[in-house]
Amino acid sequence: GAMRSRAEVDATLQTAKLNPAELLPVAHCLSFAPQAGTGECCLLQLEPGLCAELEEGRSLVIRGEKDEQAVLCSKDKTYDMKIADTSNMLLFIPGCKTPEQLNADQASCNIIHSQIAGFSNNYWELRRCRPKLKKLRKLLMEDPYEGPENQKDKSLTFSKYTTEDLLSLIQASEEEILHQLQVIDACKIEGYWRIVEFDYEMKLLNHVTQLIDSESWSLSKVPLCTCLEELGSLEPKEMIEHILLSYGRKYIDDAGEVYFEMNEDKICRAIAQMLLQNAVKFNLSEFQEVWQQSVPEGMTTRLDQLKGLALVDKSSRPETIFLLKVEDLPESNQERFNSLFSIREKWTEVDITPYIQDLCAEKQTVGALLTKYARSSMQNGVKVYNSRRPIS
Repeated sequence: GAMRSRAEVDATLQTAKLNPAELLPVAHCLSFAPQAGTGECCLLQLEPGLCAELEEGRSLVIRGEKDEQAVLCSKDKTYDMKIADTSNMLLFIPGCKTPEQLNADQASCNIIHSQIAGFSNNYWELRRCRPKLKKLRKLLMEDPYEGPENQKDKSLTFSKYTTEDLLSLIQASEEEILHQLQVIDACKIEGYWRIVEFDYEMKLLNHVTQLIDSESWSLSKVPLCTCLEELGSLEPKEMIEHILLSYGRKYIDDAGEVYFEMNEDKICRAIAQMLLQNAVKFNLSEFQEVWQQSVPEGMTTRLDQLKGLALVDKSSRPETIFLLKVEDLPESNQERFNSLFSIREKWTEVDITPYIQDLCAEKQTVGALLTKYARSSMQNGVKVYNSRRPIS
């Protein structure tokens, strides 16, 4: 329409029974730009921290395949994206001045003609969420690395994933993905991330522990150099170093030599997994005996090394133990609880904690999760938790 004059503005205020004295002298006259409705505009609400990242020139990435709910990732955090509807239409006006700016700029003329470039009835809201990392292990497990001699025939067929591939497939930030690759002991072979197949990993670990034994080294001071010299003829040197990194902590002594301090709990745990993999259930006391005999000299096995790996059934006579790995359970909260309650009807907090610990959001406790997804009762003076819903 035609540009409004000041007189028309004042007449409109009078009709609307508004007192001009209570308003700023400047009037914004809005009109729709010819192309206003056509450009699709999306609004994204950002917390100050994310805003600062964009202003510093870093980028935010939206991740997720066609069948997945989109998440937005910064360098180190992941957010769920939800659409929030607004009751008022939101108008986009380029170069729009706020009341503060107008007050500061007293000289500005008293009518501003602005064109509306676009509008929206909703915006995207971000909520910090746990990175969806289960898929990472699943992708790498499509084709675990079984050692150099088993690679020849497979080199053409296996699915290979570079860091770039994983960034496009996994719904998590780069730092969360790289951290998780460390957690699952993935290693980079010829530029591709691989998980070492368990039997091959055990073979490598066995070479190292036997060498430690025969050289009578202290577990806290295993020399990298000698390991590579002694075992390099049996397995690729980078795999020897990988197994030391997986089961030990690397450090450099005063003379500049590289050593590893071996992680006793992790070694005992792996050997337990090897033993438990071969049976559905094990008599607990027999298992404990065999397990202690199977670990390297000087190491002590303890059941609490098996948190999130194996579960003891105290109700059976005799007591038994069986493999139950937290990484094999579903990633979403409700499905995780459903699957746990189908394995065992009633859980103590001590037993269930290792299997739900990873579900806790930033400041959430295991107790809060249990309150939400389980109901508690007393059984022989012990608090136990069972499903809130009937398990089919």
